[in-house]
Amino acid sequence: MSQFMRPGPAAAYLKAKFGIGSKKSLDKYATVGGGPEFHKADRARLYTPEALDAWALAKIGPPQSSTAENIRPAAPAHDPDRPRGRPRKDAAALGADAEKALQPA
Repeated sequence: MSQFMRPGPAAAYLKAKFGIGSKKSLDKYATVGGGPEFHKADRARLYTPEALDAWALAKIGPPQSSTAENIRPAAPAHDPDRPRGRPRKDAAALGADAEKALQPA
């Protein structure tokens, strides 16, 4: 049977074994998702070493020899055919008064 740990000891376990994790991080992940699986006993969150190990190993990326290596895929480039910003209204669509306002003085 697995030993259950509350968030404080679970964070210490992660920090000692993998060098990552904190109680605040576990608290946040329990709220927003993305953290290790846990069990509930009344209001207490209980983590197992197996769940902590699986989560930490999934978070750790592949080995690399330089911080300049781009592990993530590059973001898509901007489409030059797609205009940026707000579209400018046409003077004809605004009426005669706006047409005068849009012309340089």
